[in-house]
Amino acid sequence: MNYPDENTYGNKADIISTVEFNHTGELLATGDKGGRVVIFQREQESKNQVHRRGEYNVYSTFQSHEPEFDYLKSLEIEEKINKIRWLPQQNAAYFLLSTNDKTVKLWKVSERDKRPEGYNLKDEEGRLRDPATITTLRVPVLRPMDLMVEATPRRVFANAHTYHINSISVNSDYETYMSADDLRINLWNFEITNQSFNIVDIKPANMEELTEVITAAEFHPHHCNTFVYSSSKGTIRLCDMRASALCDRHTKFFEEPEDPSNRSFFSEIISSISDVKFSHSGRYIMTRDYLTIKVWDLNMENRPIETYQVHDYLRSKLCSLYENDCIFDKFECVWNGSDSVIMTGSYNNFFRMFDRNTKRDVTLEASRENSKPRAILKPRKVCVGGKRRKDEISVDSLDFSKKILHTAWHPSENIIAVAATNNLYIFQDKVN
Repeated sequence: MNYPDENTYGNKADIISTVEFNHTGELLATGDKGGRVVIFQREQESKNQVHRRGEYNVYSTFQSHEPEFDYLKSLEIEEKINKIRWLPQQNAAYFLLSTNDKTVKLWKVSERDKRPEGYNLKDEEGRLRDPATITTLRVPVLRPMDLMVEATPRRVFANAHTYHINSISVNSDYETYMSADDLRINLWNFEITNQSFNIVDIKPANMEELTEVITAAEFHPHHCNTFVYSSSKGTIRLCDMRASALCDRHTKFFEEPEDPSNRSFFSEIISSISDVKFSHSGRYIMTRDYLTIKVWDLNMENRPIETYQVHDYLRSKLCSLYENDCIFDKFECVWNGSDSVIMTGSYNNFFRMFDRNTKRDVTLEASRENSKPRAILKPRKVCVGGKRRKDEISVDSLDFSKKILHTAWHPSENIIAVAATNNLYIFQDKVN
Protein backbone atom coordinates (compact mmCIF):
# COMPACT_ATOMS: atom_id res chain seq x y z
CA MET A 1 0.00 0.00 0.00
CA ASN A 2 1.57 3.24 -1.08
CA TYR A 3 1.15 6.82 -0.12
CA PRO A 4 -0.36 9.02 -2.85
CA ASP A 5 3.01 10.14 -4.16
CA GLU A 6 4.71 7.51 -6.33
CA ASN A 7 8.02 9.33 -6.53
CA THR A 8 10.20 7.92 -3.76
CA TYR A 9 11.84 11.14 -2.64
CA GLY A 10 9.87 13.50 -4.85
CA ASN A 11 7.91 15.20 -2.14
CA LYS A 12 9.43 15.73 1.30
CA ALA A 13 5.99 16.41 2.76
CA ASP A 14 4.90 12.83 2.02
CA ILE A 15 7.59 11.22 4.18
CA ILE A 16 5.79 9.27 6.92
CA SER A 17 6.87 10.34 10.40
CA THR A 18 4.67 8.17 12.65
CA VAL A 19 2.45 5.04 12.44
CA GLU A 20 -0.07 3.89 15.06
CA PHE A 21 -2.85 1.25 15.27
CA ASN A 22 -5.86 2.07 17.44
CA HIS A 23 -6.79 -0.16 20.39
CA THR A 24 -8.83 -2.61 18.31
CA GLY A 25 -6.56 -2.60 15.28
CA GLU A 26 -9.47 -1.67 13.01
CA LEU A 27 -7.88 1.69 12.26
CA LEU A 28 -4.31 2.63 11.42
CA ALA A 29 -3.13 6.24 11.45
CA THR A 30 -0.04 7.70 9.81
CA GLY A 31 1.33 11.21 10.17
CA ASP A 32 3.72 12.81 7.71
CA LYS A 33 6.17 15.67 7.38
CA GLY A 34 3.52 17.77 5.64
CA GLY A 35 1.39 17.85 8.81
CA ARG A 36 -1.26 15.48 7.45
CA VAL A 37 -2.89 12.54 9.18
CA VAL A 38 -4.14 9.65 7.03
CA ILE A 39 -6.38 7.06 8.69
CA PHE A 40 -6.81 3.63 7.12
CA GLN A 41 -9.76 1.41 8.03
CA ARG A 42 -9.79 -2.36 7.82
CA GLU A 43 -12.45 -3.72 5.52
CA GLN A 44 -14.85 -6.29 6.88
CA GLU A 45 -14.26 -9.89 5.80
CA SER A 46 -16.36 -10.75 2.80
CA LYS A 47 -18.65 -13.78 3.00
CA ASN A 48 -17.50 -15.30 -0.30
CA GLN A 49 -13.77 -14.95 0.46
CA VAL A 50 -13.54 -16.06 4.06
CA HIS A 51 -9.75 -16.43 4.07
CA ARG A 52 -9.09 -12.98 2.70
CA ARG A 53 -8.81 -10.97 5.83
CA GLY A 54 -9.80 -7.37 5.51
CA GLU A 55 -7.42 -4.99 3.77
CA TYR A 56 -6.79 -1.46 4.98
CA ASN A 57 -8.18 1.34 2.84
CA VAL A 58 -8.09 5.11 3.28
CA TYR A 59 -10.85 6.16 5.68
CA SER A 60 -10.04 9.81 6.35
CA THR A 61 -7.32 12.34 5.52
CA PHE A 62 -6.98 15.69 7.21
CA GLN A 63 -4.45 18.45 7.77
CA SER A 64 -3.56 18.30 11.45
CA HIS A 65 -0.78 20.91 11.73
CA GLU A 66 0.32 23.89 9.63
CA PRO A 67 3.79 25.46 9.51
CA GLU A 68 4.13 28.30 12.01
CA PHE A 69 6.64 30.96 12.91
CA ASP A 70 7.79 31.80 16.43
CA TYR A 71 8.36 35.56 16.23
CA LEU A 72 9.95 35.79 19.67
CA LYS A 73 12.68 33.34 18.78
CA SER A 74 12.69 33.88 15.00
CA LEU A 75 12.20 30.15 14.53
CA GLU A 76 10.14 28.25 12.02
CA ILE A 77 7.98 25.55 13.59
CA GLU A 78 7.62 22.59 11.26
CA GLU A 79 4.21 21.09 10.61
CA LYS A 80 5.70 17.55 10.73
CA ILE A 81 3.67 15.15 12.90
CA ASN A 82 6.01 13.67 15.52
CA LYS A 83 3.60 11.27 17.21
CA ILE A 84 -0.01 10.04 17.08
CA ARG A 85 -1.74 8.34 20.02
CA TRP A 86 -5.26 6.91 19.94
CA LEU A 87 -7.69 7.13 22.84
CA PRO A 88 -9.77 4.03 23.60
CA GLN A 89 -13.11 4.23 21.84
CA GLN A 90 -16.01 5.26 24.11
CA ASN A 91 -18.76 5.86 21.54
CA ALA A 92 -19.26 5.88 17.78
CA ALA A 93 -16.55 8.51 17.27
CA TYR A 94 -12.79 8.01 17.37
CA PHE A 95 -10.38 10.31 19.18
CA LEU A 96 -6.66 10.71 18.62
CA LEU A 97 -3.87 13.00 19.76
CA SER A 98 -1.33 14.30 17.27
CA THR A 99 1.64 16.54 17.93
CA ASN A 100 4.28 18.46 16.07
CA ASP A 101 7.28 20.06 17.81
CA LYS A 102 5.20 22.47 19.89
CA THR A 103 1.45 21.84 19.83
CA VAL A 104 -0.66 18.81 20.73
CA LYS A 105 -4.15 18.53 19.21
CA LEU A 106 -7.05 16.27 20.12
CA TRP A 107 -9.01 15.23 17.02
CA LYS A 108 -12.47 13.72 16.81
CA VAL A 109 -13.12 11.53 13.77
CA SER A 110 -16.81 10.75 13.22
CA GLU A 111 -19.19 9.57 10.53
CA ARG A 112 -22.26 11.39 9.21
CA ASP A 113 -24.85 9.75 6.99
CA LYS A 114 -27.82 12.02 7.75
CA ARG A 115 -28.29 15.74 7.47
CA PRO A 116 -30.92 17.96 9.09
CA GLU A 117 -33.30 19.85 6.79
CA GLY A 118 -36.10 22.29 7.42
CA TYR A 119 -34.52 24.82 9.78
CA ASN A 120 -36.71 27.68 10.95
CA LEU A 121 -34.13 30.47 11.08
CA LYS A 122 -32.01 29.41 8.08
CA ASP A 123 -32.79 28.58 4.47
CA GLU A 124 -31.56 25.36 2.79
CA GLU A 125 -28.21 26.99 1.90
CA GLY A 126 -27.60 27.86 5.54
CA ARG A 127 -28.17 31.64 5.19
CA LEU A 128 -30.09 33.35 7.97
CA ARG A 129 -33.70 34.19 7.04
CA ASP A 130 -35.31 37.53 7.72
CA PRO A 131 -37.37 37.05 10.93
CA ALA A 132 -40.22 39.13 9.39
CA THR A 133 -40.75 36.47 6.71
CA ILE A 134 -41.01 33.57 9.17
CA THR A 135 -44.72 32.92 9.69
CA THR A 136 -44.84 29.16 10.28
CA LEU A 137 -43.02 26.80 12.56
CA ARG A 138 -41.25 23.90 10.87
CA VAL A 139 -40.08 20.67 12.46
CA PRO A 140 -36.55 19.88 11.17
CA VAL A 141 -36.10 16.36 9.80
CA LEU A 142 -33.04 14.15 9.24
CA ARG A 143 -32.55 13.05 5.63
CA PRO A 144 -30.14 10.30 4.56
CA MET A 145 -27.03 11.43 2.70
CA ASP A 146 -23.77 9.89 1.43
CA LEU A 147 -21.50 8.74 4.22
CA MET A 148 -19.07 11.47 5.21
CA VAL A 149 -16.12 11.10 7.59
CA GLU A 150 -15.38 14.34 9.44
CA ALA A 151 -12.28 15.19 11.44
CA THR A 152 -12.68 18.09 13.85
CA PRO A 153 -10.14 19.48 16.31
CA ARG A 154 -11.68 19.32 19.79
CA ARG A 155 -8.78 20.64 21.88
CA VAL A 156 -5.51 22.42 21.17
CA PHE A 157 -2.81 22.13 23.84
CA ALA A 158 -0.23 24.79 23.06
CA ASN A 159 2.43 27.09 24.56
CA ALA A 160 3.78 24.64 27.14
CA HIS A 161 7.04 23.50 25.55
CA THR A 162 10.22 25.50 25.03
CA TYR A 163 11.89 22.58 23.25
CA HIS A 164 10.72 20.08 20.66
CA ILE A 165 8.09 17.55 21.76
CA ASN A 166 9.40 14.02 21.18
CA SER A 167 6.72 11.91 22.92
CA ILE A 168 3.10 11.92 23.95
CA SER A 169 1.52 9.14 26.01
CA VAL A 170 -2.08 8.62 27.11
CA ASN A 171 -2.45 7.58 30.74
CA SER A 172 -4.42 4.47 31.72
CA ASP A 173 -6.89 6.69 33.61
CA TYR A 174 -7.84 8.14 30.18
CA GLU A 175 -8.23 11.54 31.83
CA THR A 176 -4.64 12.68 31.49
CA TYR A 177 -1.74 12.41 29.09
CA MET A 178 1.85 13.57 29.08
CA SER A 179 4.02 15.34 26.55
CA ALA A 180 7.82 15.25 26.72
CA ASP A 181 10.45 17.48 25.16
CA ASP A 182 14.25 17.51 25.48
CA LEU A 183 14.28 18.78 29.07
CA ARG A 184 10.77 18.64 30.50
CA ILE A 185 7.73 16.40 30.78
CA ASN A 186 4.27 17.95 31.21
CA LEU A 187 1.09 16.30 32.47
CA TRP A 188 -2.19 17.46 30.88
CA ASN A 189 -5.85 16.92 31.64
CA PHE A 190 -7.86 16.31 28.47
CA GLU A 191 -10.41 18.92 29.52
CA ILE A 192 -7.93 21.71 30.31
CA THR A 193 -5.97 23.27 27.46
CA ASN A 194 -4.51 26.39 29.05
CA GLN A 195 -2.40 24.79 31.77
CA SER A 196 -0.33 21.70 32.39
CA PHE A 197 1.68 20.36 35.31
CA ASN A 198 5.43 20.09 34.90
CA ILE A 199 6.31 16.66 36.32
CA VAL A 200 9.94 16.33 35.17
CA ASP A 201 12.44 19.14 34.68
CA ILE A 202 16.08 18.26 34.03
CA LYS A 203 17.11 21.71 32.82
CA PRO A 204 20.29 22.77 34.67
CA ALA A 205 20.56 26.29 36.13
CA ASN A 206 23.45 26.86 33.74
CA MET A 207 22.77 25.47 30.27
CA GLU A 208 26.50 24.96 29.74
CA GLU A 209 26.29 22.17 32.31
CA LEU A 210 23.74 20.28 30.23
CA THR A 211 24.91 16.67 29.85
CA GLU A 212 21.79 14.77 28.76
CA VAL A 213 18.36 15.23 27.22
CA ILE A 214 15.09 13.32 27.43
CA THR A 215 14.59 11.21 24.31
CA ALA A 216 11.29 9.34 24.93
CA ALA A 217 8.65 8.87 27.63
CA GLU A 218 5.71 6.55 28.22
CA PHE A 219 3.06 5.81 30.85
CA HIS A 220 2.74 2.36 32.39
CA PRO A 221 -0.13 0.49 30.66
CA HIS A 222 -2.02 -0.26 33.93
CA HIS A 223 -0.68 1.91 36.76
CA CYS A 224 -1.69 5.52 36.21
CA ASN A 225 0.94 6.85 38.63
CA THR A 226 3.98 5.29 36.93
CA PHE A 227 5.90 6.34 33.85
CA VAL A 228 9.37 5.92 32.34
CA TYR A 229 11.60 8.22 30.37
CA SER A 230 14.85 7.54 28.56
CA SER A 231 17.85 9.76 28.03
CA SER A 232 20.59 10.42 25.52
CA LYS A 233 23.03 8.85 28.00
CA GLY A 234 21.42 5.43 27.58
CA THR A 235 19.64 5.45 30.94
CA ILE A 236 15.99 4.84 31.82
CA ARG A 237 14.24 6.35 34.82
CA LEU A 238 11.03 4.97 36.28
CA CYS A 239 9.07 7.63 38.19
CA ASP A 240 6.11 7.45 40.55
CA MET A 241 3.85 10.50 40.66
CA ARG A 242 2.65 9.53 44.14
CA ALA A 243 6.12 10.20 45.56
CA SER A 244 6.17 13.93 44.78
CA ALA A 245 4.59 16.47 42.48
CA LEU A 246 7.87 17.08 40.66
CA CYS A 247 9.42 13.71 39.79
CA ASP A 248 12.97 15.03 39.94
CA ARG A 249 13.98 11.92 41.89
CA HIS A 250 13.34 8.63 40.14
CA THR A 251 12.03 5.47 41.79
CA LYS A 252 14.17 3.15 39.67
CA PHE A 253 17.18 3.77 37.47
CA PHE A 254 18.06 1.31 34.69
CA GLU A 255 21.55 1.40 33.24
CA GLU A 256 23.92 -1.16 31.84
CA PRO A 257 27.56 -0.61 32.81
CA GLU A 258 29.69 0.00 29.74
CA ASP A 259 32.24 -2.59 28.67
CA PRO A 260 35.55 -0.64 28.72
CA SER A 261 36.93 -2.77 25.86
CA ASN A 262 34.17 -1.50 23.55
CA ARG A 263 34.76 2.18 24.37
CA SER A 264 35.19 4.43 21.34
CA PHE A 265 34.63 7.98 20.15
CA PHE A 266 31.07 6.97 19.18
CA SER A 267 30.12 5.18 22.43
CA GLU A 268 28.05 8.04 23.82
CA ILE A 269 26.20 8.72 20.57
CA ILE A 270 25.23 5.11 19.91
CA SER A 271 24.16 4.50 23.52
CA SER A 272 21.52 7.24 23.30
CA ILE A 273 18.05 5.64 23.57
CA SER A 274 15.73 6.55 20.70
CA ASP A 275 12.59 4.76 21.92
CA VAL A 276 11.18 3.23 25.10
CA LYS A 277 8.05 1.03 25.27
CA PHE A 278 6.31 -0.82 28.08
CA SER A 279 5.22 -4.37 27.28
CA HIS A 280 1.45 -4.89 27.21
CA SER A 281 1.75 -6.83 30.48
CA GLY A 282 3.55 -3.89 32.12
CA ARG A 283 6.29 -6.20 33.41
CA TYR A 284 9.03 -5.25 30.94
CA ILE A 285 10.35 -2.22 29.14
CA MET A 286 12.04 -2.31 25.77
CA THR A 287 14.59 0.28 24.69
CA ARG A 288 16.16 0.90 21.30
CA ASP A 289 19.59 2.45 20.89
CA TYR A 290 21.54 2.78 17.65
CA LEU A 291 22.78 -0.80 17.38
CA THR A 292 20.66 -2.84 19.79
CA ILE A 293 17.28 -3.50 21.34
CA LYS A 294 17.25 -4.28 25.04
CA VAL A 295 14.47 -5.76 27.18
CA TRP A 296 14.53 -4.83 30.87
CA ASP A 297 12.65 -6.45 33.73
CA LEU A 298 11.14 -3.75 35.97
CA ASN A 299 12.52 -5.68 38.96
CA MET A 300 16.14 -5.63 37.77
CA GLU A 301 17.89 -2.30 37.28
CA ASN A 302 21.56 -3.17 36.77
CA ARG A 303 21.33 -4.81 33.35
CA PRO A 304 18.80 -5.83 30.70
CA ILE A 305 17.53 -9.42 30.67
CA GLU A 306 17.78 -9.58 26.86
CA THR A 307 19.94 -7.77 24.30
CA TYR A 308 19.40 -8.16 20.54
CA GLN A 309 21.86 -6.94 17.90
CA VAL A 310 19.86 -5.10 15.24
CA HIS A 311 22.68 -4.44 12.75
CA ASP A 312 25.98 -5.27 14.39
CA TYR A 313 27.68 -5.22 10.98
CA LEU A 314 27.50 -1.40 11.12
CA ARG A 315 29.99 -1.24 14.01
CA SER A 316 32.87 -0.91 11.54
CA LYS A 317 30.97 1.78 9.60
CA LEU A 318 30.31 4.22 12.46
CA CYS A 319 32.79 6.74 11.07
CA SER A 320 30.99 7.18 7.76
CA LEU A 321 27.57 6.99 9.49
CA TYR A 322 28.72 9.87 11.68
CA GLU A 323 29.78 11.89 8.65
CA ASN A 324 26.45 11.44 6.84
CA ASP A 325 24.49 12.07 10.09
CA CYS A 326 22.82 8.63 9.98
CA ILE A 327 24.26 7.87 13.42
CA PHE A 328 21.66 10.31 14.82
CA ASP A 329 18.69 8.45 13.27
CA LYS A 330 15.97 7.66 15.80
CA PHE A 331 14.62 4.14 15.30
CA GLU A 332 11.43 3.08 17.08
CA CYS A 333 10.58 -0.38 18.40
CA VAL A 334 7.30 -2.25 19.01
CA TRP A 335 5.98 -5.35 20.79
CA ASN A 336 3.53 -7.79 19.27
CA GLY A 337 0.22 -8.29 21.06
CA SER A 338 1.48 -11.09 23.32
CA ASP A 339 4.90 -9.48 24.09
CA SER A 340 6.63 -12.54 22.60
CA VAL A 341 8.10 -10.89 19.49
CA ILE A 342 9.68 -7.46 19.07
CA MET A 343 10.27 -5.49 15.89
CA THR A 344 12.40 -2.55 14.85
CA GLY A 345 13.74 -0.99 11.66
CA SER A 346 17.13 -0.74 10.00
CA TYR A 347 18.66 0.58 6.76
CA ASN A 348 18.15 -0.51 3.15
CA ASN A 349 14.40 -0.75 3.97
CA PHE A 350 15.17 -3.73 6.22
CA PHE A 351 13.25 -4.40 9.40
CA ARG A 352 14.09 -6.93 12.09
CA MET A 353 12.00 -9.27 14.22
CA PHE A 354 13.23 -11.10 17.31
CA ASP A 355 11.30 -14.00 18.86
CA ARG A 356 11.93 -13.81 22.62
CA ASN A 357 11.00 -17.47 23.22
CA THR A 358 12.88 -19.28 20.46
CA LYS A 359 15.64 -16.59 20.21
CA ARG A 360 15.24 -16.76 16.42
CA ASP A 361 15.45 -13.55 14.47
CA VAL A 362 14.71 -12.55 10.90
CA THR A 363 15.54 -9.65 8.58
CA LEU A 364 12.81 -8.69 6.09
CA GLU A 365 12.71 -6.02 3.42
CA ALA A 366 9.89 -3.57 2.71
CA SER A 367 10.34 -2.50 -0.89
CA ARG A 368 8.34 -2.01 -4.06
CA GLU A 369 10.13 -4.83 -5.86
CA ASN A 370 9.09 -7.61 -3.49
CA SER A 371 5.77 -6.31 -2.23
CA LYS A 372 3.33 -7.86 -4.69
CA PRO A 373 0.03 -8.52 -2.91
CA ARG A 374 -0.01 -11.96 -1.26
CA ALA A 375 3.71 -12.45 -1.96
CA ILE A 376 5.73 -14.12 0.79
CA LEU A 377 8.63 -12.09 2.12
CA LYS A 378 12.01 -13.78 1.84
CA PRO A 379 14.43 -13.35 4.76
CA ARG A 380 17.46 -11.20 3.86
CA LYS A 381 21.04 -11.64 5.03
CA VAL A 382 23.87 -9.13 5.19
CA CYS A 383 27.43 -10.34 4.80
CA VAL A 384 30.54 -8.60 6.09
CA GLY A 385 33.68 -8.95 3.99
CA GLY A 386 34.84 -12.27 2.54
CA LYS A 387 32.80 -14.20 0.00
CA ARG A 388 29.21 -13.26 -0.61
CA ARG A 389 26.61 -15.96 -1.11
CA LYS A 390 24.04 -15.63 -3.88
CA ASP A 391 21.15 -14.34 -1.76
CA GLU A 392 23.22 -12.17 0.57
CA ILE A 393 23.75 -8.45 0.33
CA SER A 394 27.10 -6.88 1.09
CA VAL A 395 27.29 -4.35 3.93
CA ASP A 396 29.01 -1.98 1.48
CA SER A 397 26.03 -1.90 -0.87
CA LEU A 398 23.39 -1.04 1.75
CA ASP A 399 21.38 2.10 0.97
CA PHE A 400 21.47 4.33 4.05
CA SER A 401 18.97 6.79 2.59
CA LYS A 402 16.29 4.07 2.78
CA LYS A 403 15.57 3.62 6.46
CA ILE A 404 12.66 2.21 8.43
CA LEU A 405 12.24 4.34 11.52
CA HIS A 406 8.52 3.84 12.20
CA THR A 407 6.64 0.55 12.57
CA ALA A 408 3.44 -0.58 14.31
CA TRP A 409 1.99 -3.95 15.32
CA HIS A 410 -1.71 -4.81 15.41
CA PRO A 411 -2.76 -5.18 19.09
CA SER A 412 -4.05 -8.73 18.74
CA GLU A 413 -3.17 -10.15 15.30
CA ASN A 414 -0.01 -10.69 13.30
CA ILE A 415 -0.45 -7.64 11.12
CA ILE A 416 2.32 -5.09 10.95
CA ALA A 417 2.61 -1.65 9.38
CA VAL A 418 6.01 -0.49 8.18
CA ALA A 419 6.76 3.03 6.98
CA ALA A 420 9.53 3.17 4.39
CA THR A 421 10.09 6.85 3.54
CA ASN A 422 6.80 7.82 1.83
CA ASN A 423 5.43 4.31 1.37
CA LEU A 424 3.33 2.43 3.89
CA TYR A 425 3.55 -1.36 3.77
CA ILE A 426 1.11 -3.61 5.58
CA PHE A 427 2.14 -7.25 6.00
CA GLN A 428 0.20 -10.04 7.63
CA ASP A 429 0.65 -13.68 8.51
CA LYS A 430 -0.07 -16.09 5.71
CA VAL A 431 -3.58 -17.52 5.97
CA ASN A 432 -3.82 -21.18 4.95
